Amino acid sequence: YFEKLRGDEQAIKSAAMAGSEPGNEDNRREQSAAHSSLKDPRFINLSWHPGSIITANMARQMVRAFQLSAALLAPVTVALGSTSYNGLAKTPPMGWAYGCDIDADTLLETAEKMVDFGLRDLGYKYVILDDCWQNMQRSTNGSLVANATKFPHGIKAVSDQIHEMGLMFGMYSSAGMYTCAQYPASLGHETIDAQTFADWGVDYLKYDNCYNQGQEGTSKLSFDRYNTMSRALNKTGRPIHYGMCNWGKDYPWNWAQTMANSWRMSGDVYDSFDRPDDRCPCTTYDCELPGFHCSIMNIIGKVAPVVDKGQAGAWNDLDMLEVGNGGMTDDEYKVHFSMWAMIKSPLIMGTNIPMMTASTYSILANPAVIAISQDSAGTPAVRVWNRAADLDDYGQGSISLWVMALSGGDYAIALLNAGNVDLQMNATLEEIFIDKATTAGGVTRGPLPSSKGWDIYDLWANRMDDTKASSILHGNATVAGSMINTTNSTMLYNATETPYADGVKQNNTALLGVKTSSVDAMGTIQAIVPRHGIAMYRLRAQERASMNERDEL
Repeated sequence: YFEKLRGDEQAIKSAAMAGSEPGNEDNRREQSAAHSSLKDPRFINLSWHPGSIITANMARQMVRAFQLSAALLAPVTVALGSTSYNGLAKTPPMGWAYGCDIDADTLLETAEKMVDFGLRDLGYKYVILDDCWQNMQRSTNGSLVANATKFPHGIKAVSDQIHEMGLMFGMYSSAGMYTCAQYPASLGHETIDAQTFADWGVDYLKYDNCYNQGQEGTSKLSFDRYNTMSRALNKTGRPIHYGMCNWGKDYPWNWAQTMANSWRMSGDVYDSFDRPDDRCPCTTYDCELPGFHCSIMNIIGKVAPVVDKGQAGAWNDLDMLEVGNGGMTDDEYKVHFSMWAMIKSPLIMGTNIPMMTASTYSILANPAVIAISQDSAGTPAVRVWNRAADLDDYGQGSISLWVMALSGGDYAIALLNAGNVDLQMNATLEEIFIDKATTAGGVTRGPLPSSKGWDIYDLWANRMDDTKASSILHGNATVAGSMINTTNSTMLYNATETPYADGVKQNNTALLGVKTSSVDAMGTIQAIVPRHGIAMYRLRAQERASMNERDEL
């Protein structure tokens, strides 16, 4: 095998060029290491016969060389053991998207503000161009063409500038004859369109479901239609996040994990907390007409039974964030953002970034909540119970407890009050750790988490005040280059500098929140939760907290 690789050195070098575009420093480092390894005579001339002794170090070198060379020959081949079909989206993607009323200048201005406001360094990496970007006709060679008025220098020029800012670029098409706004789409043109996107430097594809020629109704029909684009994207050799947007039709959470990085599980969201709308007729995941104008609580209720289908590299997508668009109260927007993070939906902002208010910024820029979304365990929250509550003007009302296991033994919980009045909500440790309690026959699985004490960290207690937020939005905050200065901050964080996983291990207070209390073994957590509001906590075992304190000393 290695002899063959030596003979194919030119092909390997060509494959390595797939990683030369902006944003692929890790790829280039890996490829450089691979070239060095492949030239090493220990690999090229390695031979053995039955009975030869291969040392552990030799075996490790062989495996490493094989992995690196395989990566060169198939740049989007995923490593063994990964749950991501293409190696992307190990945590839910973050970014911003907007469609139709948009052009190159708007995209670039938004990208610049994402950098200036520190949103890029919080993890909001993708700048996604939605529908209405193209001409009504394809070119003579069959490729999609950008609207020359909106994009006078073409899409590649915009993509290049976004990459130069340290951001990633996303595009939109549909698995149908037309996009939802009736522009040319990609059904039957998957190969040429995928290559066009790759040539333009696209890093993310939102792939819609309009005008699909009736190719739905069974899981197999939908799988085949969406898998065609998945294979076409992979064939380009460029890593591209593949975001299916088929609105939950044909139960994508049952089959999309092997060919997509996310899938929409509902009809389109709109800027309402819980108002019912006939255009979003379903209230459960089993839905023949997903529709649109689906409220936040409608979508949360529909995803609750299928949250466990999300996993690292493949996520339930609850649709874009409406935070800042004006249709909800501050508490309702906190619920919206918190629950999208808890359920591990992509966090794609859908508001006007350059014009955002201080209160909008302080929600979207809460690093303690984002750290829950980006936790490396990749485990979505589970709804433990859901109970009736006082009904509001729309006849809606419930309270619920959500629990998520985090890396390192921590947990996150959310007490969600969708009722019409402020409430004291209670959650016992037995309820929080119900999944750890028993198996069939009542056999316990070792010491129960409920049998020990836990420290409680409020994830909204360090929310940035409006004065600080305004100073950042108006360019008056202390900055280092284009990066907000986050040194020793309890409300700001730079994940570009220190990934969330490392920051949590370092007990960064901006990520942990404020320790407000503790709960004894078999105890109860209590919180006053506002109407249409949420209480969100990180729980840390007291024994772990004591060990961390000793380590710091």
